[in-house]
Amino acid sequence: METKDAMETRDAIEILRSLKEKGIRFTPQRQAILEYLLATDTHPTAEEIYRQVKEKFPGVSLGTVYNTLNMLKENNFLLELDCGEMSARFDGNAENHYHAVCRQCGKVVDFHTDLLQLDTLASASTGFSIETHRLVFYGLCGQCRMIH
Repeated sequence: METKDAMETRDAIEILRSLKEKGIRFTPQRQAILEYLLATDTHPTAEEIYRQVKEKFPGVSLGTVYNTLNMLKENNFLLELDCGEMSARFDGNAENHYHAVCRQCGKVVDFHTDLLQLDTLASASTGFSIETHRLVFYGLCGQCRMIH
């Protein structure tokens, strides 16, 4: 069985190869940003990614992080999550799936289910050719529920 680290490395290599084929230059800083996104399931903000990558590359700028995130998003290699009034969060898993967001602490958790069939239902109902959809559940996480 392939380890999580091996899968992340394989995924990073495939993404880097795809971007190179499109003529997009990939620096070590950009690669560190991508690898961090693939390795975490915390759905970090750009600022959190910046702080993490800055430990390895002290010269990296917040602008580089934002530019890299935008480039990865435009090329469908990550999801940008609008979590209401909080900062946008980023998910290195670009496959269509759902999220639950704690309205108290901002924690974001992946939620996988067969609701993905909504694309077919929406297409049949509206006549649209549905490309993707987003659905976010909001509430209180277990820790915040215990506090309240």
